[in-house]
Amino acid sequence: MLLLIIGLILWVGAHWFKRLKPDARSALGTPGKGIIALLIIAALALMVIGYRMADFIPVWHPPLFLTHVNNLAMLLAFWVYGSSAAKGAKAWPAYKTRHPQLLAVKIWATAHLLVNGDLASIILFGGLLAWAVGSVILINRAEPEWTAPAPAGRATYIRLTVISLVMFVLVAAIHFWLGVSPFPS
Repeated sequence: MLLLIIGLILWVGAHWFKRLKPDARSALGTPGKGIIALLIIAALALMVIGYRMADFIPVWHPPLFLTHVNNLAMLLAFWVYGSSAAKGAKAWPAYKTRHPQLLAVKIWATAHLLVNGDLASIILFGGLLAWAVGSVILINRAEPEWTAPAPAGRATYIRLTVISLVMFVLVAAIHFWLGVSPFPS
């Protein structure tokens, strides 16, 4: 569990460094981007290894129907994340919300909190949910002005639908490969 917690702390610190210590970050210059990227990769590795190594300590027992809610929420999370990917005009909700990628992380984390009632899951997904909420607050305080992009056309929505479905299938396959079925049995 310690590696998981260290990974979360490193993840938050690496992401928030620019916002909380802008002078120190700018002093690192361009090489600082590489350093931050390495810290984020290390944080991801520590979170994954720490989560996989953590003892299963049950906190609550999620009802089976929440698996369906989780899967729908995950499909929505892929859509929301991808909605900001197009250049220029954006798909819904990226033309309505300032932080679609952080919103997708919030949906992802909440969906996983619904179906995982063990302590390690609560620490991991709850920690990443708190990070996403805090990131939105920090960004909005640092840069209060935002201009919404134009809404995208039909082609963007078709492409986003296909990509979201493919991502859902790939992530489900990865879950199966790791020995965790994302579907009720």
